[in-house]
Amino acid sequence: MEAIITIVGFLGAGKTTLLKYLTNNYIEKGWNPFIILNDYENANIDAQQLTNKIELTSIKALSGSCICCNGIVELRNTVNRIPKRAKGITLIEANGTSDACSLMEFLGVGLNDRFLPPIQISVVDVKNWQKRDGYNELESNQIQVSSLIVLTHIEKITESRQKLVVKELEELNPFAKILTMDTIDISLLPELLPSKNNAQKLDHQKAHWSSCSTDLPILPNVKCIHTICNMLPKSILRVKGCTKIEQEQKYTYFERTPDGEIHIRPFNGTPITGPKLLTIGPGSEPYILERAINSSIDL
Repeated sequence: MEAIITIVGFLGAGKTTLLKYLTNNYIEKGWNPFIILNDYENANIDAQQLTNKIELTSIKALSGSCICCNGIVELRNTVNRIPKRAKGITLIEANGTSDACSLMEFLGVGLNDRFLPPIQISVVDVKNWQKRDGYNELESNQIQVSSLIVLTHIEKITESRQKLVVKELEELNPFAKILTMDTIDISLLPELLPSKNNAQKLDHQKAHWSSCSTDLPILPNVKCIHTICNMLPKSILRVKGCTKIEQEQKYTYFERTPDGEIHIRPFNGTPITGPKLLTIGPGSEPYILERAINSSIDL
């Protein structure tokens, strides 16, 4: 039977990094992963970043809906259509505002018999855990029915901070294993059991934030990326973009995490939907994105 592993966690916690880590390791050990990505805006951009290790036909991007509620039927149908493979495993990355408890409750209903009951991994950004202001409830909800919790962003934190976060995680979910990414044994993940922890209910509609996307032109230089990211209001929790820089042949991918950090790296291939700027969170309006883009070029 084929295991289904869902990956949840707050925006910018490191879900895609974990997904890449698991994908690469499973492929190296002879497994055949099928990947499902969910995002409010253009999940295809994240999907293409995985194609250096896996064929695009083994990746399904679900955009524009939340898979824990109004997108659950599409997710379930997608899983049921996954072709049978030797040593198959399905990896699902949920969007950063998913109600992880509802996702586990609804996903396991109506799946084909060839799939094992879904298990859930939660990614926790130790540096920013419970520093989300009005979103702390959502963040804590995401770990309550996980079988495994993976700690990220631990490089620059104190030992006492990590112990404090682990203590709080254990109080919320005493049954989950807690590991760092480098200590994961991928061969044991399909053997994890679904969590039996009792979860607190969440008013998930509070987490249905606005999202937006707009076309990006070729930018004169990398400084434009920093200008765009810095001009967008802090209420926008997630910023992602992909475009070309003048005189460069390859595309450039960039993102701004909820704590304001900006990361820039090469993009794998050519974006299917063309160069785009994507945002998630209050203040995601086309005119705000376009104003930031135009200001960066005019400087």
